[in-house]
Amino acid sequence: MKNNRELGIVVYGATGFTGRLVAEYLNKQYGVNGEVVWAMAGRSLSKLEQVRDEMGISADVPLVVADSSDLDSIKAMVERTAVILTTVGPYQLYGNELVECCAAAGTDYVDLCGEPGWMHKMIGAHSEAAQASGARIVFSCGFDSIPFDLGVMFLQQTAEQKLGSTVPRVRGRVRAMKGTFSGGTLASFRTTMAAAAQDRELVNVLRNPFSLTPGFTGADQPAGNKPEFDEVLQSWIAPFVMASINTKNIHRSNMLMDHQYGTDFVYDEMMITGPGDKGEAIAHHIANDNSMAEDPRQPGEGPDKDERENGMYDVLFVGQAKDGQLVKVSVQGDKDPGYGSTSKMIAESAVCLLKNPEAASGGIWTPAPAMGTLLVERLQKNAGLTFTVED
Repeated sequence: MKNNRELGIVVYGATGFTGRLVAEYLNKQYGVNGEVVWAMAGRSLSKLEQVRDEMGISADVPLVVADSSDLDSIKAMVERTAVILTTVGPYQLYGNELVECCAAAGTDYVDLCGEPGWMHKMIGAHSEAAQASGARIVFSCGFDSIPFDLGVMFLQQTAEQKLGSTVPRVRGRVRAMKGTFSGGTLASFRTTMAAAAQDRELVNVLRNPFSLTPGFTGADQPAGNKPEFDEVLQSWIAPFVMASINTKNIHRSNMLMDHQYGTDFVYDEMMITGPGDKGEAIAHHIANDNSMAEDPRQPGEGPDKDERENGMYDVLFVGQAKDGQLVKVSVQGDKDPGYGSTSKMIAESAVCLLKNPEAASGGIWTPAPAMGTLLVERLQKNAGLTFTVED
């Protein structure tokens, strides 16, 4: 049984930019030899020791040497622990063997993946093995896609309480966001674009809102790729860079929850830019922004502590019933989305799986159906997120 294993959570990639933040959070929140037994893993023992010492983490925290190019080391790491938390991306380059080993060994797994082509491939390749072994593989446990996936779930729960049923139409609207991308996120984006240039089938996967729901295609979805005026909010809205991954994950969640949101469920995700000519101008500026493709930062580079501490995000979800009635909820985070908040979200996801073996059966999951309200409660208690019903 995985719950009898030597280690509770292994942070794989602990010497990288985000991995260090995760280790720092686990150390601060859960200490050493407490309720969560956790370890730091990476390719180099000396680098692990250096990072551990730099962060003032106790020498009692175990260090595990593992490298994606050495399958035996990956297998050995996976078999020692109940939950693997990996920040080693791009996952399409460094994640294949790790998912395969976790699925085979019955080891739970969380990542920060925003690479739908790779996720589509992993679902096809390893779902049956994960179901058979009891491994709970949960993709996208960072800013993409936890606030959005759990936000839609929270909205639908609110709709059931207020209106008596879930709603078939939900709008995800980013009201405010302060934070920057890291070199690792940019590397994943560039790798996906380079792969798509070589692979026509991958382009179709990236374009299809139902590419993570094998065997199911739902209603036509809004394209969300150009500025428009949102009549419900009476505001201009602009394309949101994370929408292509979040929308796919939310449709997968709906399928995994037996279509609680309906088989005709429609969801889109955009940024609110405001009313009038000014709102329209901002929306067009965002739509034409190419900075992500041109950003020079490399893996290991990211925002400094002040930027992370002073960052935030605020996402509004508007549910619309068939008779036009509206339900509104919001999700806010108290740190920059890509790092300060993401590192806390993935850490709490790993702890949630560790402490709740009954939360889901084996398989390849998204956060909402795997952990649901259990994770919402942990995030509100420990990770600086708030889920609010709005008037």
